[in-house]
Amino acid sequence: MTSGAVQPPGSTGEESPHDHIHGQGRESGTESDGSTSFTEDEDLEDQGPLDDIEDEEERLIMNGGAGIPLGPDGVPRPLLPPILPKHQGRKCLVLDLDETLVHSSFKSIQQADYVVPVEIEYHWHNVYVIKRPGVDNFLKRMGEIYEVVVFTASLSKYADPVLDKLDVHRVVTHRLFRESCYNHRGNYVKDLSQLGRPIADTIIIDNSPASYIFHPNNAVPVSSWFNDPHDTELTDLCPFLADLGQVDDVRGVLDGGL
Repeated sequence: MTSGAVQPPGSTGEESPHDHIHGQGRESGTESDGSTSFTEDEDLEDQGPLDDIEDEEERLIMNGGAGIPLGPDGVPRPLLPPILPKHQGRKCLVLDLDETLVHSSFKSIQQADYVVPVEIEYHWHNVYVIKRPGVDNFLKRMGEIYEVVVFTASLSKYADPVLDKLDVHRVVTHRLFRESCYNHRGNYVKDLSQLGRPIADTIIIDNSPASYIFHPNNAVPVSSWFNDPHDTELTDLCPFLADLGQVDDVRGVLDGGL
């Protein structure tokens, strides 16, 4: 599995001692009970004059992202390795983690599915994780249709152990973390043009529109999930995604999001 070791231009790089465990940028949703401080983004610096930022955003959107990053030797280094033979002919499904597949909190959750110990500034803290309803079957079904990638703005020291427990069917082929995100206007953007997969064959499912600002025509938006036991979004998406896996160009179907 990949771990997002390649740092593309604009990436946030190594976390500072004050980094939170996960964050999706300033435009992401927050918990109704305010039970975590994960979404604070104090480590993201201002990106420059507003006009310059807007010009850069327009350029990136028009170009469909920043493109595959180059290594020190000038050779293109996509975030993902070549597709495996067993996935040849499949499209790439990029899944967000927090508030899309699971919800986590530093506060104790009685019905937590997992408790993940995470070290923060030399102290260990328990993170309580609950699974979105239908996630197990959703992952199993998607693994039969797509090359599945989890791309999260979280740190690997939190996301890796969560995915180790969540991915019971071992369908997640690659994992990308915060250092592989593109730092744009204080948001962690998931630049699909850097993956090394055809954009026409790439889909992203994420609760944060800021995450796919460069590729709105590749996005399947979902609502932020915190604890609703009656939520059915993942289950409801399965038939649509099964059909989407067969089209020539996903952008012609998604066209700016559902």
